[in-house]
Amino acid sequence: MKNKYRILKIVVTVIILGLLLSFSLKRFGRLQITDNKISVKMNEKTPVYFVDEKDIREIVKKENPSGKVGELNIPALEKKINSLPAVDSANVYLNLNGKLNLDIKQRVPVFRLNKDGRDFYVDEKGVEFPISKTYSHPCMLVTGNIQPDEYEKLAELVGKIDKDDFSKKFFIGISKSKESYNLLTSEGNYRVEIGDLDNIDFKVKGFKTFVEKYLVYQDPQKYSMVSVKYQNQIVTTLNPYFKENDSILKAGKLELAKVPTALASVKKTETKPKATEAKKTSSASVKPKERTKPKTQQKEGKKTEKKTTAQAQSKPKPKAKVKIE
Repeated sequence: MKNKYRILKIVVTVIILGLLLSFSLKRFGRLQITDNKISVKMNEKTPVYFVDEKDIREIVKKENPSGKVGELNIPALEKKINSLPAVDSANVYLNLNGKLNLDIKQRVPVFRLNKDGRDFYVDEKGVEFPISKTYSHPCMLVTGNIQPDEYEKLAELVGKIDKDDFSKKFFIGISKSKESYNLLTSEGNYRVEIGDLDNIDFKVKGFKTFVEKYLVYQDPQKYSMVSVKYQNQIVTTLNPYFKENDSILKAGKLELAKVPTALASVKKTETKPKATEAKKTSSASVKPKERTKPKTQQKEGKKTEKKTTAQAQSKPKPKAKVKIE
C-alpha cells in the first residue's frame, strides 16, 4: 500500500509540474522581443567593425517578423548570422525573462591580399573574406600569386612582424615573385628577399644584425635588394640609380671588360709564333733566289768593265801637234 501511495504521489507531482511548465511556456511564448530585450555583444579582442549591431537587429527581425519568443527559431537565426562572411562564430540564447542574447565574434584580418586584380582579407586561420564598403581595417598588404595553402604560414609571418618592434618599423608589405617572398621596407627603395616561408625567425634576425652593424652607417638608397634567403650569408644588390654607386658600377664594368681583352691578348700570343714560323719558311724558300741576284749583278759589272776597257783601247791615241815656224 505504501508503494502505491508513493507512485501515485510521483505521478501527481509530475502532472502538476507538466501543467505548470506548459502554462509558463505558453505565457513565455507570448512575450514580445522588443529592441531593449535584444543584446548584441562583440567578443573579439581586436576591435573591428565589419558587422554592425544594426545589421544584426535587422536579421533578427527578418527571422522573427512577429517578434514573439515562441515563434523564434534560435538554430536558424544562429546559422543565418554564422553565414555572414565577416563572422567567425555566433552564439544565440534566450533568458527566462525573454531577453535575446547574441554573442558574436568577428573575423580579424591579418593581411590584405591583392590577387588576380581583386582585394580581400585573410584571418589568422587562413580564411578569406571580402573587404567592406563601410570599414577598412589597417593591416599588412600582400601581393602576388599566393596559394590558399600558404595563407596560414603567411599569417604567422605577419603576426611575428606585428609583435616585433624592429620588424614592424621596417616592413610595410610583402610581395611574392615566382616562388620567392620579398619584404617591402619603409626606408629606401630596397626589398628584403627571404625566399620561402621556412626559418622566418632566423632570416629576420640575420637582417636585423645586418641593419644594426652595417646598414645604419649607409644611405638606405644605396641598395635595391638585400637577400637573406641563403644560409649564413647576406647578399646585397646595388641600386643603379644611386649616384654614389656610379664609380663602383663603372669599376665593375671595367673589370668585366678586361676579361675579353685578356682573352684576346692570349689568342694573339698564340697566333704570333705561327706567323713567325710562316715568315721563316717563306724567307728560307726565297733565299736561293736572292743569292742569284748578286751573281748576275757581278756578271753585269764585269761585262760593263770589259766594254769600257775595250772602248778605251779602241780609241786612237791623239797625235802630237807640231808647230812649223
